[in-house]
Order: sequence, then structure tokens, then C-alpha cells
Amino acid sequence: MIQKATSKDAQTIAYFLFMAMEEIVYQFIGKKDKEMALKFLNHFTVKSDNQYSWQNCFIGKIDDEIITVANVYDGADLLRLRQQVIDFVKTNFNSKFNPESETQSGEMYLDCFAVSPNHRGQGFGSKLLTFLVEEFAGKQKQVLGLLVEKENFNAKKLYQKVGFTYVSDQKLMGKALEHWQVHP
Repeated sequence: MIQKATSKDAQTIAYFLFMAMEEIVYQFIGKKDKEMALKFLNHFTVKSDNQYSWQNCFIGKIDDEIITVANVYDGADLLRLRQQVIDFVKTNFNSKFNPESETQSGEMYLDCFAVSPNHRGQGFGSKLLTFLVEEFAGKQKQVLGLLVEKENFNAKKLYQKVGFTYVSDQKLMGKALEHWQVHP
């Protein structure tokens, strides 16, 4: 079952976002500390009106267990949604923090996507991605975009399978990434 997340899902969402963006979170906090990284993400997933908020997430469940999470928001809102994160990082970790924009107006942005390690390879990721493509590109007639690591061939194969195509190269936090989109 795929649904919009609720506030009670926030702590679990933080764990899934960590799986999707572990190395980037370590850059945010300035050290490779899993406990601190999870605490950092949970700080935002429980709150509203920021890019990692539970409000921007879809979850896939089996029974009552969350097995997949996708964090999606309107690219036009990136700077506003990111401001809480920037302020927090600058105040607590890195006063010079200034990440590149990873999306823009005219694109619904799939910021993070993760599947529980116990459920990988069983088609649950494909189901959530297909749902998102149908929801945004199909029903809402909006472009859906994401960034993927250049070397992540399995992810790129999955994204291509559900309709995404390569658009351009992009950097985020020093990482070489590819920008992919699916159009209505």
C-alpha cells in the first residue's frame, strides 16, 4: 500500500532518508557519525515546511511496516524548504554551508528514495516509483526529476524502466551526479 506519510511516520522516514543520502548528511554535519546523522535528519522529518519533512514523503507499507520512502516536493519551493536546513547547519556545524540547487521551478523533485534492505529486489521500489510517475507526470501533468550517482547503474536501470531519461550532468555537494526526468 502506498500513501502520503503522516507525522507518526517521521522517525522511520529519517532512517530511510539516511539510507538514501548517508554521505551527503555526513558532509552536512562534518563527520561520519551515524547516530548524529540520524538525529540530524529526525530533527527535520518531525517538523513541517522543510525539504525533509514527513509532509513531503510518500511511504510504501506491508501491513504496518514501512518498507519504502520517497521524499518529493515542488522544485519551485526548494530555497524556501531548504532554509531551515541551511540555518541549522550554519548554526551548528558549518558556517560556510551553501549547497548547490539540485532542482528548479517546473519540476517536482524526487529528493530521496530508499527501500528497506530486507525488501530490496522484490519490486517494491519499482511500485513506489511507478506510483510517483503516474501521480505527477500522469495525473498532475508535471515533470518529475531526480539526481542519481553516475556509477549507480542499478538505480539508473530502475529509473529508466519506469520512464525516466537522462537530462544532464550535475554536481551536488561535490558529487558528480546525473539529472534524470520523466515528462507528462
